[in-house]
Amino acid sequence: MTEFFNQFTRRKFILTAGASAGAVFLKGCLGNPPASITGKSVQAQPAAQTVANLTPEQKPETTTVKLGYIPIVEAAPLIIAKEKGFFAKYGMTNVNLSKQASWGSARDNIEIGSAGGGIDGGQWQMPMPHLISEGLITKGNQKIPMYVLCQLITHGNGIAIANKHLGKGVSLQLAGAKSLFTQLKSSTPFTAAFTFPHVNQDLWIRYWLAAGGLDPDADVKLLTVPAAQTVANMKTGTMDAFSTGDPWPNRLVKDKIGYMAALTAEIWKNHPEEYFAMKGEWVDKNPKATKAILKGIMAAQQWLDNFDNRKEAAQILAGRNYFNLPAEVLIEPFQGKYDMGDGRKIDDKSMAAYYWKDGKGSVSYPYKSHDLWFIVENVRWGFLPKEYLTNAKALIDKVNREDIWKEAAKEAGIAAADIPTSTSRGVEEFFDGVKFDPEKPEEYLRSLKIKKVSV
Repeated sequence: MTEFFNQFTRRKFILTAGASAGAVFLKGCLGNPPASITGKSVQAQPAAQTVANLTPEQKPETTTVKLGYIPIVEAAPLIIAKEKGFFAKYGMTNVNLSKQASWGSARDNIEIGSAGGGIDGGQWQMPMPHLISEGLITKGNQKIPMYVLCQLITHGNGIAIANKHLGKGVSLQLAGAKSLFTQLKSSTPFTAAFTFPHVNQDLWIRYWLAAGGLDPDADVKLLTVPAAQTVANMKTGTMDAFSTGDPWPNRLVKDKIGYMAALTAEIWKNHPEEYFAMKGEWVDKNPKATKAILKGIMAAQQWLDNFDNRKEAAQILAGRNYFNLPAEVLIEPFQGKYDMGDGRKIDDKSMAAYYWKDGKGSVSYPYKSHDLWFIVENVRWGFLPKEYLTNAKALIDKVNREDIWKEAAKEAGIAAADIPTSTSRGVEEFFDGVKFDPEKPEEYLRSLKIKKVSV
C-alpha cells in the first residue's frame, strides 16, 4: 500500500464525512448503427406477463436489490429499467434505487452493503470499482471485491466555465488562455472542480488542461464537489470551472451563470463514461439475479437509444424522485443540442449521450481496453504506482466481468452481431491527436508531455 493512498484515504474521508452522513438519501460491433438510427427499440411489457414466462433456469435467486445512483444522465438506464418495467420483466420486481449524496457516500455505502443500510452496487465512475477492490480508497484500506458488469453510457459530460472568463480564450483549445492562468496563479489560482478524485470527471479536466499545455497540479487549483452542488458553487464564485455530467453543465448555461468550454464528446469522441458494478460477493451469491439485472439494463439502454423515447425519458428523470429539475434542461442535450453559452451552438446527434451503440460500436459491453486507459491515467498522474502498468491486466481480469455481460446478452436474445468478440475496442484517439493503443500503454504515456510518471 502506497503512502500516497494512505494519506488520500484519511484526507478524503474527512472531506466526504459530512456528505456521507445522509448516505441513504442519497446518472454492437462496428458497422451496426445505433437503435436511434434504425428506429428499433425494446418496448416495456407488463411485469406479471413477462415474469410468468421465465424458465426455472432464469428465475433469479432473489427479487430484491439496492442500487445506488447519482442524479446525472449516466443513471438513466437504471431509472428507466425500473420505471418502464424492464427489471421486473426479468424477475427483479423489488429493485430499490437509492440516490447518493456524493461519490464518497456511494463508496461508503458499498462498504457496508444493503444489509447494513448501504447498497449492493450501482453506477460508478472509473476506475472506482478497481480502487475499491484494491482497498485504495476504502476506510482502513479494506479490500472489497467488485465486479464491473456493463458500461452505462457514452458522452453526456462537459466542462463548464464561470461567465467572468467569457471571451478570454478558455475553450476547448487553451493555447490562447495560458497567460490568464499564469496571471491568476500569482494571486487567486483558477479553481476547477470535479465530483470525485482520480476518476472520470477528474481525468477529463486533467486531460483537457494538459492538452492545452497546463499542469493540472501546478497551474490550477483542483477540488472535489458533489455533482448537485456544482451550479450553486459556481453561482457563489467559489470556483471557475467544473467537470460533471448532464444536466448540470446545461443547467449552468440556462441559469446564465456560465458557459461550456467543451463537451467530453469533443475531447474524446465515443468515449466510455460511467459503469454499472456490483459487490463481488453479491454477484457470486446471486448469479441469475445479476444477469436479470443486466438484462433489464440492456433493455433500458436500447429503449433510450430510440430518440423518439428521449422526451419521455427526460420527463421521467426530471421527476421529484430522481433529478428534481425541469425536464427542459435534459431534453435538448438528449437530442445532441447544446447551447454552449458562448455563442456556440451544437446540433449534432453524434454528440449526444448513447446507451446501447454509438458511432464506434457497443456502449453497454465493458471493454477491458477502456479499463486499462483509466488505470494508465491514474499512473500518469501519480495516483497509482508505476507497477500498475504491469499489474493492470491481472487487476482488470479480476474486476471486469464481461463474461457475465455476454451470458446475459445471449440469454436476452441479443443478436450475435451486437455482442463484441474482442475485449479491446482498439486504438482510441483524442482531440489533440494523441492516440491510445491498449497494446502499448507505455508508448501512450511517453507521448504525453505533461505527466507525473517517468517512462
